[in-house]
Amino acid sequence: MKRAANLLHELILDTAEREPDRPALTHDTATLTYSQLAEEVRRFADGVIGLGLQRGERVAIYLEKRFEMVAAAFGASAAGGVFVPINPLLKPEQVGHILRDCNVRVLVTSRERFNVLSPTLSQCHDLRNVVLTEAGSPVQQMPGLACHGWFSAANAPAVAPWHRVIDVDMLSILYTSGSTGKPKGVVLSHRNMVAGAQSVASYLDNQRDDVLLAALPLSFDAGFSQLTTAFHAGARAVLINYLLPKDVLNAVVREKVTGLTAVPPLWIQLTQLKWPRTVTDHLRYVANTGGRMPFETLKLLRGALPKTEVFLMYGLTEAFRATYLPADEVDRRPDSIGKAIPNSEVLVLREDGTRCAANEPGELVQRGALVGMGYWNDPERTAERYRPLPGREAGLVQPEIAVFSGDTVRMDEEGFLYFVGRRDEMIKTSGYRVSPNEVEEVIYATQLVSECAALGVPHPSLGHAIVVVATPKAGTELSAQALLSSCRDRLPAYMVPTHVDIRPGSLPRNPNGKIDRKALAADFVNLQQGNM
Repeated sequence: MKRAANLLHELILDTAEREPDRPALTHDTATLTYSQLAEEVRRFADGVIGLGLQRGERVAIYLEKRFEMVAAAFGASAAGGVFVPINPLLKPEQVGHILRDCNVRVLVTSRERFNVLSPTLSQCHDLRNVVLTEAGSPVQQMPGLACHGWFSAANAPAVAPWHRVIDVDMLSILYTSGSTGKPKGVVLSHRNMVAGAQSVASYLDNQRDDVLLAALPLSFDAGFSQLTTAFHAGARAVLINYLLPKDVLNAVVREKVTGLTAVPPLWIQLTQLKWPRTVTDHLRYVANTGGRMPFETLKLLRGALPKTEVFLMYGLTEAFRATYLPADEVDRRPDSIGKAIPNSEVLVLREDGTRCAANEPGELVQRGALVGMGYWNDPERTAERYRPLPGREAGLVQPEIAVFSGDTVRMDEEGFLYFVGRRDEMIKTSGYRVSPNEVEEVIYATQLVSECAALGVPHPSLGHAIVVVATPKAGTELSAQALLSSCRDRLPAYMVPTHVDIRPGSLPRNPNGKIDRKALAADFVNLQQGNM
């Protein structure tokens, strides 16, 4: 009988005991079985214990997706450490900020990446050991910093006991993309991640024969969730570092992927490709996270994959996962983010903590096992987001802490949730509050654009001017005037963009693959009323 895992690494080790030869993880043309992956996890755990890693100390991983990245994350968990996955797209200065911010003791990286990071590492005074994916030492050496080749059977340290941890202990620090300033580290426990895996696997009905493609960054909560969900189900995860959307589609076909999760910008690009008809023979479901999928993209996706279920999801790094819309509800309410995932509750509250009426906008607040532990080394921001749940303090030894998302949503009479906008992204123009999503949906519906983003830019008389940045569809031309004309036909006057900027290619992305609104907005800070 399968026992429920309580700790992250048990998702791998338990399956390895029951079904050692079951395929667990694929990268390029190689696949590790659960027993082989478990051995890599144990060897890494033994290795960092041999380096003197203490319970709760941080192990940063700065790698592209590969076997060593997974072994290090789950191995740090087994050893009793806290793993910190760093997006491989980040530059040395950003990596250095993370290493210093959470006092990293061990860094796992490649020789090439280490040599690029060296100038920054000299400022990371808590860093003691670097573990390289290759054998031998890096080109550059640094005083006070010991460099080690990858732990193997040949250089395995003497076995020492792993530190004892329980499910409420720290497991990981996930750093946000930093689109609103310096990245902040969200602290998650074993309980948060394991409960998240169990919950997601239950509503996606993941089984041992599933094959999940890990296309999103593993430093992103939804990306790492592809591993935890697969391993909880005893399924196989496939790692891919793609350059082009076509690479993702090719991997889906080659590996006979049954589940694919992506963010809206990637779905927009994927729906512009021709999907082989045979894909729906094995692609059981697709899921969207990281923002609302445009209606036009959803329609194209349903047309390309008529037999594939579509799940629309919403989540917070601060609570790992939050809501999902069942596949059988997508046609009825495609603009909904659904209801709370299993073992979680989502509330819509007014500023005074009382519940909103049906269809009244309010703040999304989540409670349950997935609510994280707060922001690393930032008590002020933690107190702002993680707060006692109003009305549940009486009689409790300790108040229940919920996460206050900062997102505005509404809940209909049937309990389905609808995303209105992020409070810090709402556009206040001419006395109205406008959600960027409202403007973007109308623009996508014109079928004139490939991608678009609506932004609020400070304006001397309007408060904010609505600026739209858009890209034309491949092989077509698009003028700002034509798009503005379409907007005037479809939008009330106060929602019509003041300025439209047409650009070739794709819009800029942040490290998690979402459209980088901050980078776009920076291009318009000097726009004044006279030249809009």
